[in-house]
Amino acid sequence: MHPAPSIILFSTLSGLGFGLLAFLGVGAPAPMGRIALVFYAIGFTLAVGGLISSTFHLGRPERAWRAFTQWRTSWLSREGCIAVAALMVMGLTAIAQIFFGTRLPFLGWIGAALCLATVFSTSMIYASLRTVPRWHDPTTPALFLGWSIAGGALLAAHTVLAGGLLLVALVIQIVHWLRGDSALRRSGTTLATATGLTGGALRSFEPPHTGGNYLTHEMVFQIGRKHARNLRIIGAALAGALPAGLLLLAPAGHVTAGLAVLSHLAGLVVTRWLFFAEAEHVVGLYYGAHQGKTA
Repeated sequence: MHPAPSIILFSTLSGLGFGLLAFLGVGAPAPMGRIALVFYAIGFTLAVGGLISSTFHLGRPERAWRAFTQWRTSWLSREGCIAVAALMVMGLTAIAQIFFGTRLPFLGWIGAALCLATVFSTSMIYASLRTVPRWHDPTTPALFLGWSIAGGALLAAHTVLAGGLLLVALVIQIVHWLRGDSALRRSGTTLATATGLTGGALRSFEPPHTGGNYLTHEMVFQIGRKHARNLRIIGAALAGALPAGLLLLAPAGHVTAGLAVLSHLAGLVVTRWLFFAEAEHVVGLYYGAHQGKTA
């Protein structure tokens, strides 16, 4: 599928922001006053900034509020409702710590749970789509939660914990890639099943359209295997291996932590770009794409 920059920013930044807010909610760390202001400012900026960036992918952004009305059936709507609840609860804990120098533990744990529920809801927007077999897999929510929690630990300055969680998230990422490579084949969907012509071997005689359209632009985006392999190596190294190595092996300090954060953020953008670029929507079979992957 076509990787939209706004969606990449949304899923990357909001995951980091809610991950940090979750750690603040459980009191790890539990800063007060001006230091709390810095931590909460980073968390809210990332979370809210990511959510706002997602609206730029909408055809009619002014109608975004309508998404909140479909929470019974839509994971997108649930994500919006839970995100607002999480930000409101974490806002109260932030006020208590910044202005009154006290924690609200019970409220903080509720806020932390809502933050992780928001990330889970984001992942389920993609994991619930049977039309994209690579996403329709248990590793998708594990992947989003894994990177969010690891990134939150990194921003919360938990050096050793963050290093270990980054390695765990990296393993989940690799498993997601390996399972995803055979997902379309395992789904059993082919050009024959897509068209209902299952009487024998089927191939496309000619393209359905003489020119491009919305579907070919958004759903039939393809990336070469060689480029995907190289980007996987770069993304895995920057998002997980390098920052984990810096945190676990290099001398502790602000420079080391800063380099780890920058590396993780850059790698996360690469892996999230691949998350969308490598996703094979079954509609691509109608246009002659992905046929080699279903044989």
